[in-house]
Amino acid sequence: MDEVIQVTQWLSSITPRKKAKLFFFTTHADAPSPMVGSNDVDTHEETQLPLATTVALHNFKNIDGFLKKKVNTFSCYNVIENEITKTDYEYLRFYSACKYLDVVPPFLDLEKISAIQNKFEMTDEERDYRLLLDSADLVLEKVCDSLKPAGVSQMWTALRKDRNLIRGVKTIDIIGFFVDPNPTGIKECLFFFIVRFLQKADKINRVNTNRLERLIAQCDESSSCEEGKTIDFIIDSLRFYPTELYPFGFCLIMCVIEGRDGAMQEIEKTMEISRHLGMITHTEKNPTKETIELVKKELMKPKYQFYSSFTCWFMSHGDSNSMVLADGETIEREWFLTSFPDISTFQLKPKVFFMVSCRGANKFSLKGDEFEGQSATCDYYDIGSALIRNRMLDITDSVRDISYVQPMMGTLVAYSTILDHLSGRANTHGSIYVDRACVLMSENISRGRSLTEILEHLSQDLHEILQETMDEDRIVYKQACHYDSFFRKTLKLPYTRHPKEDVHSAPQ
Repeated sequence: MDEVIQVTQWLSSITPRKKAKLFFFTTHADAPSPMVGSNDVDTHEETQLPLATTVALHNFKNIDGFLKKKVNTFSCYNVIENEITKTDYEYLRFYSACKYLDVVPPFLDLEKISAIQNKFEMTDEERDYRLLLDSADLVLEKVCDSLKPAGVSQMWTALRKDRNLIRGVKTIDIIGFFVDPNPTGIKECLFFFIVRFLQKADKINRVNTNRLERLIAQCDESSSCEEGKTIDFIIDSLRFYPTELYPFGFCLIMCVIEGRDGAMQEIEKTMEISRHLGMITHTEKNPTKETIELVKKELMKPKYQFYSSFTCWFMSHGDSNSMVLADGETIEREWFLTSFPDISTFQLKPKVFFMVSCRGANKFSLKGDEFEGQSATCDYYDIGSALIRNRMLDITDSVRDISYVQPMMGTLVAYSTILDHLSGRANTHGSIYVDRACVLMSENISRGRSLTEILEHLSQDLHEILQETMDEDRIVYKQACHYDSFFRKTLKLPYTRHPKEDVHSAPQ
């Protein structure tokens, strides 16, 4: 059959809502740039004009034209270059979006997909199409699905009132002030236009969504939300780190085995819980400084930008400032922690470090049979929120910026013990902290708990356990763990996802 006819039939089989979503996912806002094959032109026309004209004219002619152009480009594309190109990214994004929406063109060359994945050096696990979807876009899709056409229309009215933001933007004028978002697919086009416009204006990104939240907050709940949804529910969904679908993220496990009883148990437990959480996992036994440098270099490869999060378990002996490596050399803990967050492939994504080692030799030892507790009381003052707000600064958009981010932002570091103290372990099972952390994370999957909630529970659980030193003194002591968080959103544990299962049902 003629290719033109095939493309026409394929487009006619896709509903307007799915066309809007396919366009949105394909015009991903955070695609790496500059890239080989990119001419650095302003993509404003390509990503916003089709949406604007579709909303204004109530037809999908320009979006159909965009999708046809993509299909023709991929049809003529030869995957022969060694370097990764812009088209490689676009092909993978397009394929994953089609797969997610259950609209894969029957004529799409899957061998080219495989060849591109080879260029990215993807493993079998990483060839799951869900890895290629952007979690932030999936969250925004759910927000759109939670709003009625009237809600998106109210967001548009609120946006149009911000004259400083919209001044001189032609696509805004194309749509006009009053919009009818009720025809099928028009609500989605208008919402996705608002999102892409705010992203291009550098007002929102995958972490900073305050400007979008403020637009939603101005909606009338009775007329703007789909059944069972509320404004608070919709806004809350934007306040979590986007980690939708499989995989939850990439997990690096580094464990020094030499001289550490139970170390293999630690590896098994952390691998098991990581996979149970839906992470793709890599293990380094007996790491050296050279190993760490090689791992950092590996994580800079382009394929890692598809991951939604990064987790690292580092298990070794240590003292207040350093950790002991397999060859007896030491590295500064601070150096290790500050060298990973700056890796560009995980920019604006949550990074979690579990640092499991002693940080000194001190012990919170218990003497005698009586352990007396102490309590303290606090005075609480009832201050009305209105009074507080009236006394606070009026922070305007002109003094806000989301472009420059301190590298440690988005990082959480969990320590198995407090400074200058021991980190306990069992002869056969390894670190008690690792054991309890894995148990609690496993128990709380599918309960909607955040990672920090689990760590707070872990702090309580671990501090209840009586431990005993392995030397001749046999001192009974307690261990206290803690974490330092630079998170800007909440990181929830995912529901159980197995890499071989497709848990997704196609959206409408």
